[in-house]
Amino acid sequence: GSMDEPVLRDLRFEQRDGVALLTLDRPEKLNAFTGPMGQSLGRALARCDADDAVRAVVLTGAGRAFCAGADLGAGAETFARRDTSGFSATPVHPAPWDVRKPVIAALNGHAVGLGLTLALQCDVRIVADEGRYGVLQVRRGVMPDACAHWTLPRIVGFERAAWLLLTGTQVDGRQAAALGLALRSLPAAQVLPAALEMAQEIARHTAPLSVAVTKRLLWQSPALDRAETERFETELHHHLRGAPDAREGAIAYLERRLPRFTSSAVRDWPAWPRRSDPDGDG
Repeated sequence: GSMDEPVLRDLRFEQRDGVALLTLDRPEKLNAFTGPMGQSLGRALARCDADDAVRAVVLTGAGRAFCAGADLGAGAETFARRDTSGFSATPVHPAPWDVRKPVIAALNGHAVGLGLTLALQCDVRIVADEGRYGVLQVRRGVMPDACAHWTLPRIVGFERAAWLLLTGTQVDGRQAAALGLALRSLPAAQVLPAALEMAQEIARHTAPLSVAVTKRLLWQSPALDRAETERFETELHHHLRGAPDAREGAIAYLERRLPRFTSSAVRDWPAWPRRSDPDGDG
């Protein structure tokens, strides 16, 4: 990168063919999460959100683990009382769900504690058959974080979420996929290639603004009722229909060629629909 970019600590950033690859990079510590790693990840995700050249993001870990959770190296100090003003249970800003590009978590090995709850903020997860996955926090005297109480029930359902969060149990990759915790489980060496292939598929075939708007509405949908969702879809459709991408998508299909989409998730972002006032008549 250029000289004026802040150095990313404990994180590698690579970009090729529309795909940004973010690699948690403390392999000797199983990529245990640190403050600098969280800040670096936030900066990298903000850059992905703002850069039209990035069409999809893959998040993975260096070495044999994805992320072993909070760094317990400080022992008793790890979970000591923090100055409450600066503390948030969600340590990465923007969170992956706020990035207007799909974020695919390639869980190449173990992901426990914060390592897993962070991956739950991504759009899709691919796990390793050999990996161990669990939200262990209740076994450490703390509690689940990174909005896991919100993400996990939506991903796996209430009862499975209760089992995982209240017992702190660990499952292997195949069990994780069977629970719906991940889209699929593969031998560890195939996890990152499969995630990159999915990211490249997005970069080649999808319209950036269409994906960005769909992702934002999908993550907002738990807060909307059915009628509001219909209204949001309708208003956002009006923004996309008749724009160059909608024409190009149809023509490319008829001409049996890859589309050349020109929209920008940043420049062409719509005025976002407002939620209706529950007390008003709208």
